[in-house]
Amino acid sequence: MASIKLYFDKRVNRKDGKFPLKINVTHKRQQALINLGVLLSPDQWDSTKGKVINGPNKSFLNGYISQRVHCAETELLNLRIAGKLDLMTGKQFKEHLQRILLRGKLEEKQEETGCSFVQYYTRFVEGKKNPQTKAVYQYTLDRICRFVDVPDKFRFEDVTYAWLKSFEIHLSETSKVNSISIHMRNIRAVFNDALNTETISCYPFRRFKIKQEATAKRALTPEELVTLRDYPCEEHQKQYVDIFMLIFYLVGINTVDLCRLEKIRNGRIEYRRAKTKKIYNIKVEPEAAEIIERYKGSKYLLNILERYKNYKDYAHRLNENLQEIGSVELVEKVINGKRRRVKKRFPLFPELTVYWARHTWATIAHKIGVSKDVISLALGHEFGCKTTSIYIDYDMEKVDKANRQVLDYLENLK
Repeated sequence: MASIKLYFDKRVNRKDGKFPLKINVTHKRQQALINLGVLLSPDQWDSTKGKVINGPNKSFLNGYISQRVHCAETELLNLRIAGKLDLMTGKQFKEHLQRILLRGKLEEKQEETGCSFVQYYTRFVEGKKNPQTKAVYQYTLDRICRFVDVPDKFRFEDVTYAWLKSFEIHLSETSKVNSISIHMRNIRAVFNDALNTETISCYPFRRFKIKQEATAKRALTPEELVTLRDYPCEEHQKQYVDIFMLIFYLVGINTVDLCRLEKIRNGRIEYRRAKTKKIYNIKVEPEAAEIIERYKGSKYLLNILERYKNYKDYAHRLNENLQEIGSVELVEKVINGKRRRVKKRFPLFPELTVYWARHTWATIAHKIGVSKDVISLALGHEFGCKTTSIYIDYDMEKVDKANRQVLDYLENLK
């Protein structure tokens, strides 16, 4: 006789001390386990009561587990009444029940896409040109493939609200909220693409909400920026302060684009941003021109790529040095049995990275009354309707004016 019950699988020790909760399916003396995607520590699970007894998600998990068990028991009853259960082997019953549980519904879905979710996702990734974008999507796919039992047979219809909640819980064991949101947005992007190509009609994101946490502060106050700019740092650190300020003066240009700038034409720089492929046109203010002159290159506008292998190496070194700027004290320390005097650092901004320059520009611009639309245009964000080319020169004048206002405001803080 077929039976269904919960099984807390402690057969394999995990590094985090948690174990998966599964549904144990027995039919015709054959047993099979279906992973619910829930990981619990032994003190969280009461096997006698069949309930989660500890943890911040206790109520949700108990509701989710109860719903999955009820779904499985209902399907078992339906198969028995229909006379189909006796015709199934233990393996067939398990596979059938697994499809039902992953779908989160009690009837078979008639719609078929012609290819698995993983196959479509793989083609979607292959269509991305940016290697970094490809890597981000591929990592999500890798996590999905490790989560589902048979990736090649995993279909769009299997990605239901219940499956997304289950996957979210699974990810939360090793990832933070914003990291999980990246995976969920990647899955949603694949669904949106499949909808656009009319490959599918199912869409689980109508009810599923992607969680997002506010990120920690990544902008300096105007006073802090002046402190950094004017700080009497060590000689080798001066170049890194200069480049941070240059990025700020150029409205938060990204490091990769800064390294590849070629020429100043008519007092302006024009470049295609590596990340978005959009064309930017920024006026070079005197503050920026002064720094550019100090670090002038031969092939590129700046000499960065003449001194570093690639922009990633430079960005790493830049951030590393920015985070060390501050007062220094010489202290004695025993190294390899010998007393040596070493530098003990007291950084001004220990978490500072080059990306803060972009956030700082936007924060100051907002503080002095620059409109959000102009800030969005300056940073290359989409807002409202797409601006037609006839207005581009006019809009860039607004950005030029806003940048000059920001720089003047900073100058007046002296």
